[in-house]
Amino acid sequence: MAHNLKGATPLLKGAEGNFSDISRNFDPENYDGQDGVDFILEETKKDSVIVVAVGKLTNVALALKKDPSFAERTRIVWLGSNYPEPGEYNQDNDTIAMNYVLNSKVPFEMVTVRYGKPSGTDAVSVTKKEVDEKMAGLGPKAAIPITGRHGGEFDTFGDYAVNLFEHIFDHMGTDQVTPSRPLFDMVALAVMKNGAWGETKKVPCPIFVEGQWVERPQNTREILLWENFDRDGIITDFYATMQNPEPISHYR
Repeated sequence: MAHNLKGATPLLKGAEGNFSDISRNFDPENYDGQDGVDFILEETKKDSVIVVAVGKLTNVALALKKDPSFAERTRIVWLGSNYPEPGEYNQDNDTIAMNYVLNSKVPFEMVTVRYGKPSGTDAVSVTKKEVDEKMAGLGPKAAIPITGRHGGEFDTFGDYAVNLFEHIFDHMGTDQVTPSRPLFDMVALAVMKNGAWGETKKVPCPIFVEGQWVERPQNTREILLWENFDRDGIITDFYATMQNPEPISHYR
């Protein structure tokens, strides 16, 4: 059945600035990112949910700033961090927001990135050859084709993915013999579907100070660390899902 999902799922604007600037003289009735943050707050009042954050933690920190009870009715799963090392984009680009969330009471799970390491989501990658061979034509069929980033029109995500991978390495300067691209964000969702696709351990919640992680072994607050992901299990399930997609009719 052909269809398009534009308008079926809310796409709301979050914060443009950083948490430090937005929270200074914070007006809960008028602030940067209000549409997205207020939506999160209202939805979590209806039911306990998991918030999977795949970017900076600014919006999550603002939700906690506006309504501290947010921590009691949700669970944060965050795709970010090279923990225990520095140097990851989401980790480094709003550190104050990240520390604010870490120092809160909200249940928190860290899905590690760890660039270049086999233990992080960076290792869950696909090659251009693999995408060319397996993705063409996969996914729900759109009634109205969309225009791609590099031109052309596409009525399946699979065909669009193939087109994206034609250009994805243009700006990366990769020196890999067989260039590959990690599927970072997808891994955070995959382990929510099947926890066996990653290993977890609880650690006393650390803090990030002056570009370095600082351990707090006496901290009674613990967070859950995700690492050592089953690349083959995740990717195999992804292709199987794309071959037999079942789009939901509502975002809930």
